[in-house]
Amino acid sequence: MDGYFHYNDRLGIETPVLDVEWESYPSEVRVEILLHWEQIRGAIPDRIMKLEASIIYKQNQLDREDDFPTSCRLNSEIADLASIINDLHLWFRVNQDLESKTHH
Repeated sequence: MDGYFHYNDRLGIETPVLDVEWESYPSEVRVEILLHWEQIRGAIPDRIMKLEASIIYKQNQLDREDDFPTSCRLNSEIADLASIINDLHLWFRVNQDLESKTHH
């Protein structure tokens, strides 16, 4: 599926890169894209669980941290991880939009 997906380092998954409107792709290509996306999408919950584990670990560190600059760094890292989780949740929902367009 080269050309339709790009690996996103921040999210840790491939994301779709569609150059034209969804309806402009031939139905066979749309099916291939959806199948590939479903495989990627299926891995998103596992990715989120790993990030949540990292957040919990950093929160535990933060609870014991007395150094202010280190506390600030940990808070920033936690916020970044939470932002990634939020974006992954949004990408997880993309499939629902694509499927509804395919069925029309």
